[in-house]
Amino acid sequence: MTKPATIDEYISGFPPETQEIMEQLRAAIKAAAPQAEEVISYAMPGYKLNGMLVWFGAHANHIGFYPRGSGIETFEKELAGYKVSKGTVQFPLNKPLPIGLIKKMVKFRVKENMAKAASRAR
Repeated sequence: MTKPATIDEYISGFPPETQEIMEQLRAAIKAAAPQAEEVISYAMPGYKLNGMLVWFGAHANHIGFYPRGSGIETFEKELAGYKVSKGTVQFPLNKPLPIGLIKKMVKFRVKENMAKAASRAR
């Protein structure tokens, strides 16, 4: 498979059920960060606003969501029911996405990036 050029291209390479879940995740990210630019980064869908915000990627049994380490640490309690690592949470394909939590995590990353951008501007 060649590297996708767009998020639509990335999503289209998966089964319809997985595509539907990724579109839900994509909509949640866009709702939480409407000014963010959609990009392909590390061969995955990513979102940029004053630097990278989050990424996601489909796998055999889960969707990986990558809100950086700070996003995982900040929402550690809310993520207790999911498999997590330093900068990743796995959302199983057979369970509904926690849309509210995803939006909170994206908004947190927007604030974090905005604060970094403001401190660099001083």
